[in-house]
Amino acid sequence: MRDLLRKELRLSASPLAYIFIAFGLMFFLPGYPILCSAFFVTLGLFHSFQAAREANDVVFSVLLPVAKRDVVKGRFAFVCLIECCGFLVMSAVTAVRMTVLSGAAPYRTNALMTANPFALGMALVIFGLFNLIFVGGFYRTAYKLGKPFVTYCVAAFLTIGAAEALHHIGPLAALNAFGTERAGLQAILLAAGAAVFALFTYLSCAKACRDFERIDL
Repeated sequence: MRDLLRKELRLSASPLAYIFIAFGLMFFLPGYPILCSAFFVTLGLFHSFQAAREANDVVFSVLLPVAKRDVVKGRFAFVCLIECCGFLVMSAVTAVRMTVLSGAAPYRTNALMTANPFALGMALVIFGLFNLIFVGGFYRTAYKLGKPFVTYCVAAFLTIGAAEALHHIGPLAALNAFGTERAGLQAILLAAGAAVFALFTYLSCAKACRDFERIDL
């Protein structure tokens, strides 16, 4: 598995997968839907899938002396690694906004979602949707990218829109807490997002392994 991950990192990955990790810094932007940063991280991953397909990476991988399901697991490991890197950037920015910049006027007057653990949890949900819909969808054919990516885009932006709207509903205003306000609730929301990410990724990987083994390349 380690060798397959190294192959993904050095041979299969598009440079955009690494460059787009920096979009996690968008969590600094006031007056902007910051969850789009999670989408851009996955967009870099999409370019990796596209570049690998054009290089016939799937056929090359199955010719290696490894099980077909390990090829899928190696790709999932790469995807999760890039997502975790993006999440770490978002987390660092969120920590700064919750402490040093917690009273900054541009953030306090921002009508959109603030950077807090709930936002991080929703970013993990978006990553989970990418793994479930796009990565899992790709391995139904190990070739077609368009339909699963468009489906993922629709799901991701609906999720972003819902997350941005929720804190405007009176009883749910605590979702947009600043600084360390409502820390207990925020921690629960972050844990829930992590659980969704783990569940979606596990289910998608298991199904992708089964689908890929049935494909006659």
